[in-house]
Amino acid sequence: MPKAPRRILCVEDNEDIGFLLYTLLKREGFDVVITFTADEALSLAGREDFGLYILDATLESGSGLDLCRTLREAHPDTPVIFYSAAAFDSDREAALRAGACAYVTKPGTNELVAAVRRSLDAG
Repeated sequence: MPKAPRRILCVEDNEDIGFLLYTLLKREGFDVVITFTADEALSLAGREDFGLYILDATLESGSGLDLCRTLREAHPDTPVIFYSAAAFDSDREAALRAGACAYVTKPGTNELVAAVRRSLDAG
């Protein structure tokens, strides 16, 4: 399945932050899909093409790290960025070990947009 280069799947269990991500990334010219659960994200990723995944580390429905590992197995060439409030070095290191290409700490929206652009340009 070829990836859709400017299409982003964001997995964020907080609806307000999900709306913020949707608005921010749409304004930057990206096609954005927001989902609130890991199961819904896996379902969407299995039937639709995305050029990038943005994950929260902590989801009510499961671990963002586990979701990242599963997405990397199914879509090894699709970059994953974590956007999380977990700010310890150990959180960042765990995300990178799980297969993420970048880790942005909330609320760093400018850093997130820069990481999205870098990730999509690299792919």
